[in-house]
Amino acid sequence: MARRGVPEDVGVEVLDRFTAVGLVDDAAYAQAWVASRQRTRGLAPRALTSELRQRGVAEPLIAEAVNAVDGDEIEAAARALVRRKVRAMTGLTREAKLRRLSGLLARKGYSSDLSSRVVRDVLSEEAATATDTDTDTDAAFDLDE
Repeated sequence: MARRGVPEDVGVEVLDRFTAVGLVDDAAYAQAWVASRQRTRGLAPRALTSELRQRGVAEPLIAEAVNAVDGDEIEAAARALVRRKVRAMTGLTREAKLRRLSGLLARKGYSSDLSSRVVRDVLSEEAATATDTDTDTDAAFDLDE
């Protein structure tokens, strides 16, 4: 409001009134932001914390909102990201997939422990699925019968 030439005392009074009637609620904003960004972008707590700091949310409210996301939700989001991205990585070596997927999770704010575990699990699942598909294909074209 200061940039628009509103006197400071008037701005404080308006913001106090907005807060009193529930139009300004940083706690609700932080919780909604975390839920939305975690669900749609798959961001980890570290990245969510950083984004809320950039938006001027107070540290206690950030901690409360970020701590509301439990570990299972965080891991599920990481797995969903990796599963979605690994589909586009056909033709790459396992090492290249491992490196790229770990980098993706690191950029999203996930810890290296969680990243390596999730990426290895998903790549193992992918390898098992590929082996099952190859076996099914071989059986379908079994000419010895």
